[in-house]
Order: sequence, then C-alpha cells, then structure tokens
Amino acid sequence: MQNGTNLYALNISGASFTKACGGPCTEGCVTLARIGEDAWALGDSKRPEAQPLRFTTEELDAAGIDPARFGLGA
Repeated sequence: MQNGTNLYALNISGASFTKACGGPCTEGCVTLARIGEDAWALGDSKRPEAQPLRFTTEELDAAGIDPARFGLGA
C-alpha cells in the first residue's frame, strides 16, 4: 500500500500506458502507467481486457522493472 492508500482504489481510467518491447511485440508486451506519486499499473497488451496489476515504485524495483525502460521516470 502507498502511504496507507489502497492502490486498487485509485482511478486509472485516464492512465496512459506505454509498452516496453525488445522486438516487434508480436508476442505481446508489458505496459506500464504511472497512476500516482508512488503508484504504477502494469498491464498486458495481449489481454487489454484484463485488469492491470498495481505496484508501488519499491515493489517494481524489487521485481526488476525499471520505469525508464518504458520512457517513464520513477
């Protein structure tokens, strides 16, 4: 949780997701959007109907996911 805030309570309807691809993205890509000061939503371009997972910056870092790879600053 982000400062006691439930990440899944944050509204992401206007979030702008970007892809990080090493190739042509024919197999699908991970998408990432900043949804708050210390909050991120991680999606799957092959399953756009699936609810994105949500993480803090610390959790993304622990998972080895660098927002800079998506063109986003942490």
